[in-house]
Amino acid sequence: MTEQFDGSFTQQEPIPEEAIAAATEVMRHGRLHRYNLAAGEAGETALLEQEFAAFTGARYCLAVASGGYALGAALRAVGVAPGDPVLTNAFTLAPVPGAIAALGARPVFVETTEDLVIDLDDLAARAGAARVLLLSHMRGHVCDMDRLMEIADAAGLIVVEDCAHTMGATWRGVQSGRHGALGCYSTQTYKHLNSGEGGLIVSDDADLIARAVLGSGSYMLYERHLAGPPLDAYERAKLDVPNVSGRMDNLRAAILRPQLARLPEKLAAWNARHDTLEAGLRGTPGLRLVERPSEAVRIGSSFQFLLPGWSGDEVRALLAACAARGVELKWFGAAEPAAFTSRYDHWRYAESDPLPRTDRILAGLIDMRLPLTFSLEDCGLIARILRAEVTRIEAGRSR
Repeated sequence: MTEQFDGSFTQQEPIPEEAIAAATEVMRHGRLHRYNLAAGEAGETALLEQEFAAFTGARYCLAVASGGYALGAALRAVGVAPGDPVLTNAFTLAPVPGAIAALGARPVFVETTEDLVIDLDDLAARAGAARVLLLSHMRGHVCDMDRLMEIADAAGLIVVEDCAHTMGATWRGVQSGRHGALGCYSTQTYKHLNSGEGGLIVSDDADLIARAVLGSGSYMLYERHLAGPPLDAYERAKLDVPNVSGRMDNLRAAILRPQLARLPEKLAAWNARHDTLEAGLRGTPGLRLVERPSEAVRIGSSFQFLLPGWSGDEVRALLAACAARGVELKWFGAAEPAAFTSRYDHWRYAESDPLPRTDRILAGLIDMRLPLTFSLEDCGLIARILRAEVTRIEAGRSR
């Protein structure tokens, strides 16, 4: 009998009861705005910033309205201006080049390796052409951060890290987001913490985080940031930074704080599911797994594999066969964007030089969400379905 999967690839875990209770309390007292506080009250947003700074080991943290806003705020803080070239990964999602283009700056894409990280040789060749690198740790894959920072330091390149998919991931024990000048995170529903929308920025640089706080719309209430820099950092910048309001509110922060306390447990659960899928697919004819270096600990909240040399028709046949058996796959080689999945040559606002290595990789790149609502048994079943369908199509290709 042909096995079938009947789970949902978009169904997340429920919000924890303690988070619901905390959010209800905020709604009861009505002080949703982060600066609307009772006497002696710290506020949920300020407490979240303090706790997230401690989680990452950063000195400072700012909570904002979305991950995309976090990217834009970080780029404004480091002084990206209209017309500036900004280096970034060719393999990423649309909000990354979108944050650059929204400032009137120009995305300059860097090639991708078969391990789905930024091509450091190509980065080294391009590093002198820009002042800023917006580094996307796309789908949780972390590159050799030691070499990347050597390249950046040698070229005078400021690194802003997009950690939307790597909250809690590490390189040689250092948290993702802690190598560059600023690290940006997302708490959108499909990320590692879920507030629907939301973002966080961390930094050890007092002047940069002060500019981000002021830009987020603090007015002159910045002293209420428990994870903010010394007041003199604000004083130096307060008359020069435009207000681009994008604050997080106390309601979303209340939902997030109990989730943050549970995050290490969730990260282990995601990696167990990823490992189960990987074990079930290893050695499948025609399928290449994405290997990660021993120095990196990634968070397996999604799963990717490559189909080297497959034609578009063969990939489409696999997607259709898996969908018929309940397994929802995304393909980065499709001619048109689909839902959240698009690639650098779809973004007409960001013209690019040809990137043949990235094109070859994306042509056979398959992506799949891995929510914690899946059990380990579910992951084993999905692996068997994928293995069977890939093997069947690969056998036809070999004739």
